[in-house]
Amino acid sequence: MSDTNIVKAGEQGVVVEFGNVIDPGVNARVHRLAQLIASDMPDEILELVPTYRSLMVYFDPQRINREALSEKIRLYLESGDQSGDRSDTATVVSIPVCYGGDFGPDLDFVASHNKLSTQEVVQIHTSRAYQVYMLGFTPGFPYLGGMSDRIAAPRLAQPRVVIPAGSVGIAGSQTGIYPIESPGGWQLIGRTPLQIFSPGSANPFLFAAGNFLRFTAIDAETFLDIRRQVESGSYLPVTGTIERGGDAACAL
Repeated sequence: MSDTNIVKAGEQGVVVEFGNVIDPGVNARVHRLAQLIASDMPDEILELVPTYRSLMVYFDPQRINREALSEKIRLYLESGDQSGDRSDTATVVSIPVCYGGDFGPDLDFVASHNKLSTQEVVQIHTSRAYQVYMLGFTPGFPYLGGMSDRIAAPRLAQPRVVIPAGSVGIAGSQTGIYPIESPGGWQLIGRTPLQIFSPGSANPFLFAAGNFLRFTAIDAETFLDIRRQVESGSYLPVTGTIERGGDAACAL
């Protein structure tokens, strides 16, 4: 527990910090603690917000005070259940993407920047599952880990004022999906017809921090077909499971 700090956050929160690096093992500890708190204190906790390497815990002060909550968290951390090397399973969500053309206007740049063909960029981008470390920036925007440096590309020198919802982009060595129409400076390589953020739904997000995403290439006709299904409410997302300690490329 020497690398872990519990700090005050406002009147109804504490933040549990696990070191200061972005690492799958660290992030696994964040999500394991979130699971323990959620299952053990459903009435006392108002919200849990995981990040790359910390967990924000909002509590109900009428049900538990900060000192009691912090002591419970310390017990979790000392119990040995916080191992980042656990091999339990996680949900992996398949994200269909139409690459290039109007859907991915920067695919050619990403390819030329890395001295690859556009087909090689797509093959590399779809070859693995990506861990959702956290959601942020806009509602449901996934910060993903695990992209190959072979397709890394710089942000745009001049960000776009409007990026269509569902756009899949690359910035540096990260990839992500724009859930809503918004400004942004990532290199756009494709677009998914799925609705990542549905504010009117009971569960507005297609995936959660701790899940994995797997991109699959589709053509424009399939894109339009899936979008029609999404709009009619008949589309069922394709999901599977993955061993956290296993081979992400073998998921689904």
